[in-house]
Amino acid sequence: MATSGRVPALYKCFAILELLSQTDDFPGNNEIARRLGLNKSTVSNTMHTLADLGVLEIRSNGKFIFGPRFYILGNMARKRSELQQAAQPYLSQISRDTKLSTFLGIRSGNSSILIDKADSNLAIKLSSEVGMKMPPLAGAGIKAMLSQLSDQEIDKILSESELKKFTPHSITKKSQYKNEVHNVRSERIALDIEEYIEGMVAIAIPIRTYSENIQAAIWAVGLKRQLTEEKMAPIRHYLSGIEYQINQRFQ
Repeated sequence: MATSGRVPALYKCFAILELLSQTDDFPGNNEIARRLGLNKSTVSNTMHTLADLGVLEIRSNGKFIFGPRFYILGNMARKRSELQQAAQPYLSQISRDTKLSTFLGIRSGNSSILIDKADSNLAIKLSSEVGMKMPPLAGAGIKAMLSQLSDQEIDKILSESELKKFTPHSITKKSQYKNEVHNVRSERIALDIEEYIEGMVAIAIPIRTYSENIQAAIWAVGLKRQLTEEKMAPIRHYLSGIEYQINQRFQ
């Protein structure tokens, strides 16, 4: 077979990914090198590059697992994942009914990653690209995702994270942030009132996938003038109904 113009590193990269996909207990770099007959430094460099790209993630024990970008790419190849198939009609419905841009995201460590969206059809709208990774602990979506974790897991994430002051309204005290997450757990609604971007308001609902590895949320985003105090109550009630409907599909 002719190899002119080929990139040998890509063959090695896909050999590593294929090996990882065939085992439940991800092997370490040395074991991967042994099984594939590759140089240990080649495996290490490839794995860390894939981690930089979000295709893999490094666990606390130093081993690797598949990361959010791998999940996104896999779902794009299959058109839609089960989560996206279940959520997409609701994204469109929420955007149409509320005139707000609506997003579906999953948790990656202390951040959320957008895996689907429905843009508002208004001339002035807020939008982000699928695949975008939010800053750590930023926005309503990650609050909704963290509400699905145990207090021990939340404490660990907060101990390893910094609460950045994006705006004058940002929460920078970890105890206050944890209380916010507790409120989401009981009320099933997460709010971001100009905490991430001044003039922007977001409302999120947690989506229970009943998978230990995936915490998801849907959130609607609009300008502050679109989400005044008098408009917030009916939208919160509306989204609570959506949260019940969509979570019924995963039971």
